[in-house]
Amino acid sequence: MTTIRVLLADDHEFFRSGFRAALETQPDLECVGDVGDGQAAVTEIERLRPDVAVLDIRMPRMDGLTAAETVLSRGAETRIMLLTTYDDDSYVYRGLRAGTSGFCLKSMPVEELLNAIRVVARGDALIDPSVTRRLVTRFANGLAPTTVDKPAELDRLTTREREILLEVARGHSNAEIAKRLYVGEQTVKTHVSHLLTKLGLRDRIQAVIFAYENTLL
Repeated sequence: MTTIRVLLADDHEFFRSGFRAALETQPDLECVGDVGDGQAAVTEIERLRPDVAVLDIRMPRMDGLTAAETVLSRGAETRIMLLTTYDDDSYVYRGLRAGTSGFCLKSMPVEELLNAIRVVARGDALIDPSVTRRLVTRFANGLAPTTVDKPAELDRLTTREREILLEVARGHSNAEIAKRLYVGEQTVKTHVSHLLTKLGLRDRIQAVIFAYENTLL
């Protein structure tokens, strides 16, 4: 079994120690460190290179969003999952634009937070279900900036890949897309992988941002 190496960063020691204890009960998860501020998180991510870093948004010295932007802009391969008690859409948008892979509320049950780490570690992206649909609506209503000219990268997509990109942008899962387009789920998965590569996107949530920023819907 491959162990997922996790770094925790949260200024609330009670939450941090409790979450670490929960991590240590899982055979596939290993907490390689925990810190109480964003600056320390940047230092430890670059030193330890964990698979996933779980960062609280509100922290002293440097907030979690800035810490995420800092390490990701430097090319860190660590996948970032943000935690917050505030379901503020602007936080979500800024974090996803920076390249983070997850955004979860601290109010989620511990088991769901642990599973979110697994989702992020395997290369998928995750937003707390309570904010996903509202976020997509806000994109449609102008939260994200739009561009006039369609990017040249779109010309690299096949007709089917464009079709699937729109379905991804509408928030549909691979299984739902397969049912809607009368194709196999593995076929959808392959197309999603190809279109992400062609567009230079990290995951399907960045594909949602791409679609709305470029007014494809």
